[in-house]
Amino acid sequence: MKLTVIGGGSTYTPELVDGFARLRDQLPIDELWLVDPDPQRRELVGGVAQRMFAHAGHPGTVHVTDDVVAGVSDADAVMFQLRIGGQAARQQDETWPHEACCIGQETTGPGGFAKALRTVPVVLEYAELVRKHAKPDAWIVDFTNPVGIVTRALLEAGHRAVGLCNVAIGFQRRFAKEYGVAPDQVRLDHVGLNHLTWERGVHVTGADGSSRDVLDELLAADTGALDRMAESVHMPADLIRLQHAVPSYYLRYFYSHDVVLQEQLHEPTRAEAVMATERALLAKYADPSVVTKPVELEQRGGAYYSEAAIDVLSSILGDRGDVQVLNVQNGGTFPFLPDDHVIEVPARVTRQAITPLPVAPLAADMVGLVSHVAGYERLALDAAVHGGRDRVLRAMWAHPLVGQVDKAEQLTDLLLAANADHIPWARSEQVTWAR
Repeated sequence: MKLTVIGGGSTYTPELVDGFARLRDQLPIDELWLVDPDPQRRELVGGVAQRMFAHAGHPGTVHVTDDVVAGVSDADAVMFQLRIGGQAARQQDETWPHEACCIGQETTGPGGFAKALRTVPVVLEYAELVRKHAKPDAWIVDFTNPVGIVTRALLEAGHRAVGLCNVAIGFQRRFAKEYGVAPDQVRLDHVGLNHLTWERGVHVTGADGSSRDVLDELLAADTGALDRMAESVHMPADLIRLQHAVPSYYLRYFYSHDVVLQEQLHEPTRAEAVMATERALLAKYADPSVVTKPVELEQRGGAYYSEAAIDVLSSILGDRGDVQVLNVQNGGTFPFLPDDHVIEVPARVTRQAITPLPVAPLAADMVGLVSHVAGYERLALDAAVHGGRDRVLRAMWAHPLVGQVDKAEQLTDLLLAANADHIPWARSEQVTWAR
């Protein structure tokens, strides 16, 4: 089996490699190809990946290259984990929205929109190379944010693709720890859009094989579980009880926008923290004595990324027909959204298709927010594919965290000025962008 990682020079990659080494029986890889344009990262990340395989006794070989065609040729599956502009672009995404009194975040709000504009054209270019050179039935697994928009871009272009996020598997592990069971004994009623999701049911399978939904127990005030869950998602316990669902921590940007903004204005950015972590990680990767995943990688984010990736890859390539939470086309699952919109729900995975399972109707407040964000996502993808300031402005205005014409105008100019080096059409337009 040949597996290719586009963006293989990411400091995330040893997390993947660790999972591949530990779970080799689940996903037997013969060749792992890491594709990245950065020669230093290729050398350092590729080197530690090779040492990790050797140390674990993994029989597969690790190849590093900047040649995308060589990397994807005859691949069984290709993973995308790109960050166009690197952490420097992320730092901008997390700061310039503050000038318009809006949160700065790499996947949500104006900053996430900027990331989509930078990313979608590049992903579509690489996906065409996968279509041309990989095996005819090869799948693309996208971990590149914003996952919902990027996955819809791939599916709209006719690629065999699915989006992957680690929020659901993180919740699964958290609930498993709460109830003292193995993760595979927990099944979630996970619904929404990427980074806009709720857990509406937590089904725990006992030793006798019976399953029960423990959400009511979690929401009971006297168990302490509700307070622990509220602390983990940084939102009030009363909000969780009121919704009778556990929101992902990304909902905080919507439910507590002004509080988050004030925190951001007085604290270092996440990008700054990640850049410091990456420097430490790259120094570790350069050390020839490092043959296992460094502990510093836990600070990088992406918890359980390798397990989530291995689960979906082994399900696809092994045609297992099991159920996982993934980003897939709606296909009527949410009747209030177009069929081709991408949602994040439990889906059945086979080699030929990934199909969302039916879900119970969403509450009115969830329908409203999901519909609003989905409308923005469709406009954002249109802007990313076709370009033009007017398309950017319309999508910016449509975002529920913006919603005002004057603020959308200011944020559009800020976005285009900050990203002129990464959005080719923006450089060619004769527009003066105010900072």
